[in-house]
This record gives sequence, structure tokens and C-alpha cells, in this order.
Amino acid sequence: MASLNKIMLIGNVGSDPEMRYTPNGKAVTSFRMATNRRYTTPSGESREETEWFRVSVWGKQAESCNQFLSKGKRVYVEGRLRSQNWEGQDGQMRTSLEVSANRVIFLDRAASTSLPEEGGLEPEDLPFD
Repeated sequence: MASLNKIMLIGNVGSDPEMRYTPNGKAVTSFRMATNRRYTTPSGESREETEWFRVSVWGKQAESCNQFLSKGKRVYVEGRLRSQNWEGQDGQMRTSLEVSANRVIFLDRAASTSLPEEGGLEPEDLPFD
């Protein structure tokens, strides 16, 4: 029977991306991202929870993320969840989760083109009457 490990997130980049290269020259970019959940408690109080994720992106997509993402940008990330075990300074074994992204979509619009100088448009340039 097949299994599935897939995660899809929409949120904001929480730290500027950091890119490095593996010994064989493959690019990998890492960044943190936050997702928010707003809800109302049974007593009517509004609350917001933030979940933080570590994201790693590989290859050409890693280079694009490093070039175009920055803290605060809105992003869609799709990939798989990976666990990593490590030993803390206190000698205790720890586990952390990381999203290994295979798809990243930048959701913030690119800077819009500048408008022509005043007087640069003629009435016939307008798409309506």
C-alpha cells in the first residue's frame, strides 16, 4: 500500500534566506516561515497562534529563493516533512522537523511598473471612453 508525506503551507518568510552549496556543488537555501491561525475562544475572545517551520529548498529553485525572498514576503511552500535527530548540549536526544520543499511560489506581487510622467498619456491611449 502506498504512503504519502506531503505538506502545503502559505505564510510569511520569517528570516532572510541563507544559501550554501553542498560539496558536490548543489545549491541549498534555508529559511524560516510562519503561518497564522486566528480563532475565537468560547468566551468570545479573539486569539492568534503562530506556527514556525524550517524550510530547505534545493537546486535552481534554491537560487531563486535566495535571490527573490526576504523576511516578510508571502510564500506558498509544498514539500515533504523530514525529521532530524540530534543530541542537545545537555546530552538529551532531540528531534526537529523540517519541510523539504519541492515547490515554492512567491505570492507577493513584483513591484509594479512605474507610470508615465504627467502628460505622457493621450486620451486614445486609454482602453475605455
